[in-house]
Amino acid sequence: MELPFLDRHQELSRLRRLFKRTEGSLAVLYGRRRCGKSRLLLEALPARHATYFVADDREPALLRQSLASEIGRALPGFGLVTYPDWDALFQRWWREARAGSALALDEFQTLASASPEVPSLLQKHLDRGKASRKHVVLCGSSQRMMQGLVLDHSAPLFGRAVEIMEIGPLPAGWIETALQPGDASEAVQSYATWGGVPRYWELASDFDSRLEAVRALVLDPLGVLFREPDMLLLEDVRDPAQSASILQLIGGGCHRLSEIASRLGKPATSLVRPLQRLLDLGLVSRDRPFGTLERDAKRSLYRLKDPFLRFWFRFVAPNRSRLEARLVEPVLEAVERDFPHHVSQTWEHLARESVPRTELHGLRWNPAAPWWGPGTDRRPLEIDVVADSCDGQALLLGSVKWEEDTDLRCVLAELKAHAARLPIVGNRRVCLAAWTRRRRGRSPAGLAVMDPRATLDVLR
Repeated sequence: MELPFLDRHQELSRLRRLFKRTEGSLAVLYGRRRCGKSRLLLEALPARHATYFVADDREPALLRQSLASEIGRALPGFGLVTYPDWDALFQRWWREARAGSALALDEFQTLASASPEVPSLLQKHLDRGKASRKHVVLCGSSQRMMQGLVLDHSAPLFGRAVEIMEIGPLPAGWIETALQPGDASEAVQSYATWGGVPRYWELASDFDSRLEAVRALVLDPLGVLFREPDMLLLEDVRDPAQSASILQLIGGGCHRLSEIASRLGKPATSLVRPLQRLLDLGLVSRDRPFGTLERDAKRSLYRLKDPFLRFWFRFVAPNRSRLEARLVEPVLEAVERDFPHHVSQTWEHLARESVPRTELHGLRWNPAAPWWGPGTDRRPLEIDVVADSCDGQALLLGSVKWEEDTDLRCVLAELKAHAARLPIVGNRRVCLAAWTRRRRGRSPAGLAVMDPRATLDVLR
């Protein structure tokens, strides 16, 4: 079932403004597969005088023929000519297309791989045709190639784009509109399964329940998403096997660079670059205790950033042989049994993500992070959520719980004890908050409480 167009209002507005410019321009959209780049582009393109073309793995002559046929829908007769090269095709489009026309080339990295001269030719015509008010949009899902074609200083198109947009997953709050799960708690569980990728939501919407969708799409070897991580890595990393191994180790509980290197039998220095690539792709995050410097690598913990990848590497990767043997039901039972613990990790991430979008204790807050380390008494201390206020005068400490019944008074007492042992408090006012699955009764004085409904409402 096709989903309604969700979010992306700022991106849509910027693209439509670009198409109204009084001189020719270039826009670039790139990002992870299945996140809605093509849908955004189709929504933004002007109804008239626009050509949308998706490149594929064919010979350049056939690609030119297909593109000419698509242009022919807006320029009658354009597709009746055989173009000897790309320069001839682009030259005619820039000459004959009406002012305000748009040419959208989707999967541009595939076109550039088949015909490496295309970026230089586009540069030439864009530079010469600014006064003609013709617009070009390049869109691609290989982030590595798209960045190399446009963002690299040596690329022909570097510096030409008026708009460069990285299109990532949607915020968690939109999953309710897509899947209509019934309540906010179920929406959090759906987000813990599918993450923010619109195509996953679209696939899941065809099923009556989340578990049915998981069984058919993810656990069944014939399912569309059974090998999804392999497809994600194939386009964007030079060594997919090594990257998949790193993701599997992180998903299995190895969070320190030294642990990952030890399990792979490689020096830690050899993993810095592949880990950075996974960070750039948005597949991995690097957590540091609140208040520590970015260069403090020794205290960094690597985690899978994407909820679907966390789900896949928790439940599919270790059971792949059983699933290939069609032993789906035992694995599904393990999913049901261990799912609450899996959801708790996503809920903790959503709690931190909601902090800068929420007013708590009458204050606005900067982005949040966890904190761990020795307390003032030298005993280990961990706090789920820590943030400083925008005015720098207060410190927020938060506890995140995903359980059926949370005793908020116990949470308040625990947070007060943590605050007394936290070495970074200084002279700042301490504010306490809790993120709970169920809000029962009145919140105790001094504790701000966020439930799934309040959290998802701000994550839109």
